Amino acid sequence: MQNYEYTAVPAPRKGKAPRKIKGNEAKFASIITDLMNEMAADGWDYQRAETLPCEERQGLTGKTVKYHTLLIFRREVVLKKPEEVASKAPPVVAVPVAKEAPEPELRPEPVFKRTEPEKKAEPASEGFMTADAKEAETSEK
Repeated sequence: MQNYEYTAVPAPRKGKAPRKIKGNEAKFASIITDLMNEMAADGWDYQRAETLPCEERQGLTGKTVKYHTLLIFRREVVLKKPEEVASKAPPVVAVPVAKEAPEPELRPEPVFKRTEPEKKAEPASEGFMTADAKEAETSEK
């Protein structure tokens, strides 16, 4: 039984064709030919073209249906026989089992206590600077 994988490529709408080609139909055919030759070089076989609907947002709340044309390609997937896979598999080696690590000693959590009583903030004076800040400013000069 043959197995295939498929890929869908958006059909080109515009593209660069050589300048020597005249006419829209000839340019479009050249672009399609180049795409098919690129895919064939990677092992893909052309199957068909599909035009499928796709619901897309339009604005904030609106929806519209647009149609997209896709080119469908396939290539054969080579599956290995079970004998080939088994012969190429690395040999099974026994791994020594590690001893379990001893459980760590449980230490009690430290308890933190405040040693100094909390200072209550004094209301700010009329000016921006407190008396301590004024003294520090005058001592710096």
